[in-house]
Amino acid sequence: MQNSDTFNDALPKHIAIIMDGNGRWAKSKGKPRVFGHKKGVSAVRKTISAAAKLNIKAVTLFAFSSENWRRPEDEVGLLMELFITVLSSEIKKLHKNNLRLRIIGDKTRFNERLQRKIAEAEALTANNTGTVVNVAANYGGKWDILQATKQLAKLVETGELNASDITEDMISQHVTMSDLPDVDLLIRTSGECRISNFMLWQMAYAEMYFMDEYWPEFNEDTLVKAITWFINRERRFGCTGEQVKALMEAN
Repeated sequence: MQNSDTFNDALPKHIAIIMDGNGRWAKSKGKPRVFGHKKGVSAVRKTISAAAKLNIKAVTLFAFSSENWRRPEDEVGLLMELFITVLSSEIKKLHKNNLRLRIIGDKTRFNERLQRKIAEAEALTANNTGTVVNVAANYGGKWDILQATKQLAKLVETGELNASDITEDMISQHVTMSDLPDVDLLIRTSGECRISNFMLWQMAYAEMYFMDEYWPEFNEDTLVKAITWFINRERRFGCTGEQVKALMEAN
């Protein structure tokens, strides 16, 4: 096996996760869909903890897509309330562990109470230097590219930039998370094999790991399995899950 520095370098710098299957998992247990969403919070907690132990630079969780507004109104309302509750209960733990929280997406559609909670949570952890936890809420990859394009169009409009001078790098600087590495590894639970309009620009070269388990079943071992797959696929190191776990404990 390579030395520990090389092994650390082989880890993904940015992991994106589409947390799919909360409702189906709840239905399989004879429970209402909101039960699955609540159970999914526990999986989020385990995932963030494991990623922080491995010093992963950023984890981005797809919590609520711009398409989710089409769900039944009562479910959307419950999801918003759950979001507020989780923000309030978890933010102090994130701060205590030096993690930084950022909510990415179009926040203007959220009510004032939720927007205020988001602003408070981001401000509390803004100077932390550990893993960046991005929660994508009312987010869509097409929206992200569109808002970046509009920002550049304004510069053209005011004469600060020529349209012919626009480069890929400029667009990269205006999409969300421009200060973070692009996504190395995408994980999607529940057996669906599509990216569902998630971070289209930032995932251009990501390895994609699709798994059958529903999101509420996701835990530290599942994350280790996905990272091990990534290292072996990307680096051909012959890495084992035990070695990833050992690194987790060492950190």
